[in-house]
Amino acid sequence: MRLKLIYPRWSKLMRQTEFHLPPHGPVVFAASLPEGVEVDFIDENLQEIDFKDRPDVVAISMMLTIQVKRGWEIADAFRAMGVPVIFGGIATMLHAEETMDHADAVFLGEAEGRMEQVFEHLKGGRLQKRYDFLQDQPPIETVGTARRDILQRELYNYKGVQMVDLVHASRGCRYNCYPCAVAYLGGRKFRPRPIEKVIAELAAIDNNRLFLVDNSLAQDTQWELDLFREMIALKKKWCCHPIEDDPKVLDLAAQAGAWYVYQAVFDTSDYIRERIKRYHDHGIGVEGTILLGLDEHSEDDIKRLIDFLMDIELDLAEFTVLTPFPHTKAWYELHGQKRIFSYDWNQYSADRVVYHPRQMSGERLQQLLAYAWDTFYADEPQELKMTKLFARVIRKEMDDGTFRPRRRELRGKAFGRAVAGLTM
Repeated sequence: MRLKLIYPRWSKLMRQTEFHLPPHGPVVFAASLPEGVEVDFIDENLQEIDFKDRPDVVAISMMLTIQVKRGWEIADAFRAMGVPVIFGGIATMLHAEETMDHADAVFLGEAEGRMEQVFEHLKGGRLQKRYDFLQDQPPIETVGTARRDILQRELYNYKGVQMVDLVHASRGCRYNCYPCAVAYLGGRKFRPRPIEKVIAELAAIDNNRLFLVDNSLAQDTQWELDLFREMIALKKKWCCHPIEDDPKVLDLAAQAGAWYVYQAVFDTSDYIRERIKRYHDHGIGVEGTILLGLDEHSEDDIKRLIDFLMDIELDLAEFTVLTPFPHTKAWYELHGQKRIFSYDWNQYSADRVVYHPRQMSGERLQQLLAYAWDTFYADEPQELKMTKLFARVIRKEMDDGTFRPRRRELRGKAFGRAVAGLTM
């Protein structure tokens, strides 16, 4: 059976440097497929879909809300030709009811151990409209190595520099943050994969640069310590979401190859200032993720926050506005208060205001988002800051003998100068 697996296109954030990472959801899904299913993967951000092709089945993997309407268009086109379409992925789970209007089946939840049943139904003409396993996660031990062989790896680079490969060491999150849907999607129980399985997958990835996409690594101190200790011998370089603010954990993370972290900066407190300093003291870069438009944010608060970000010397910053994605606390509150004024999912890109903020107009919040990007990157453009961050990982690789330049690596003049400046 031939399956065409499609990842719909989506636009980058306003002001964000254009680059593309290999998507994680499709390669994890592909690993769950039964034997005998041939996979043809298309990342529409980088490849064109051949709508004249007639595979046995199309699977559409949607991660983001802004992919949803495009995913529906793709499905409608294939279904009009008589090709059955199955939807899955995070955004499918958030928009299940609407997506069912464009699907032969929607799959909700984690795929491991479930695809045999789905494909038996497909072959027998008994495909169900909805497969709902959201409240029934498979044993974490059954999560296998992702199918990165379906990717065209040469497409995922930035000016010739090899982009990171994505991998996860755990699922679920014991936190339940206001703007986040993870509690709905994966449950509030932290479910770490067996460390030996994680290490085996990391070792098998033919890329020295990785992104651990776990919602947060800071959920179980002993597990963090054990994981980082085992990672040291791999000599991989990796970025991730927050690491626990504990000197023992940070020291082992640095030894294990921590390159930089995505750290939410939500206020101007000494706690945040010291947290960023400790990352830097351990040689770990920081990309701040900055959410604007919470009810407690006044215009002056936002401006003070931007000044604070420059003072604490973040390596990069990514600015978004609060976006009430379905099944988040923000959604239930703002929808219940009738403060959401747009339900056009193409507007839910995290850089467009779709609700009425409490302390300013939506138009003013939109202006302050632009102000944040402009002010933070006024003295040094985002592209240069990003280049310096990648140059830092090159230096780390050179120091431990793991640098393996790709054919185009270091060809760009700006990148070459940045590396030279860090290695002189």
